[in-house]
Amino acid sequence: MTILPDSFVDLPTSRGPMRVHLFVPTGEARHPGVIFYSEIFQVTGPIRRMAAALAGQGYLVAVPEVYHEFEPAGTVLAYDQAGSDRGNELKFTKEIASFDEDAAVVAEFLAGHERCTGRVGSYGVCLGGHLAVRAGFQPGVHAVAAFYPTDIHSGTLGAGKNDDTLARFAGNTTPYLFVWGRQDPHVPLEGRRKIAARLEEVGADFEWHEFNAAHAFLRDEGPRYNPALARVAMELLLRFFGEKLAG
Repeated sequence: MTILPDSFVDLPTSRGPMRVHLFVPTGEARHPGVIFYSEIFQVTGPIRRMAAALAGQGYLVAVPEVYHEFEPAGTVLAYDQAGSDRGNELKFTKEIASFDEDAAVVAEFLAGHERCTGRVGSYGVCLGGHLAVRAGFQPGVHAVAAFYPTDIHSGTLGAGKNDDTLARFAGNTTPYLFVWGRQDPHVPLEGRRKIAARLEEVGADFEWHEFNAAHAFLRDEGPRYNPALARVAMELLLRFFGEKLAG
C-alpha cells in the first residue's frame, strides 16, 4: 500500500502547540490509528522510515514531537553526544502530566480523523516505548506495542524522576506487546524481571519477547541495527495490531 507524502498538524496543548507528523495510506478507506512515539531524538530519518513502513501496512500513523514545549517545531536532535545529552536532559525536565496530556490530545485527534476507524493503538521505541505504555492508560487507546522501553523499571521518567507507570498497570485492561534486547544496558535483566513480575502480579494482558540484541536494534542507522530482527519485530507488531485494532 502506498502512502501520501508525510504532512503535519499542530495540535493545541496547555503548554503550546504540538507538531504531529502524519503518515496516511492513499485512497479513501479508513484505517486504525497508531500514535508512534520516537526516541529522545524526535522525528529522525529512521523514525520517519519506521512510520512510513507501518502506514504502508494500512495504518494511519501520527508521530508527535515529544519535546514540543522546549524545542522549536521541526527540531531533530542528532545521533551524537550533544543530541543524546539534550534528549536525556529533556526527558527528565518534562512533567509526566505533560507527557500524558500529549497522549490524550493525539489519541483524540486520531480517533476523530476522517480516515480513522476510531480504533487507536500506541507504539514506541526507547523513550517512546515508555510513552506508548503510558498512552495505554488513556481510555481511547486500545493496544500498546513497546520496544525496549526505558525508565519503567526504575520509575524515573519525567521531572522529579518519579513516575507512576508500574503502579498504573493495576486495573488496566489494555493489551501490551513488549519486545526487548538482552544486551540492552538501559534495561538490564533485573529491570526486565521487575516489569514482568509486576505485569504478572496485576494480571495484565501482555506478551513478551526477548532477543539477543542491543538497545535501538530497530534503528536503521548505526552499528546496533539488526535488520533480520527488525523484520521479525515488524511481523510481531503487525500481527499484534492486526489482532487488537482490526474490525
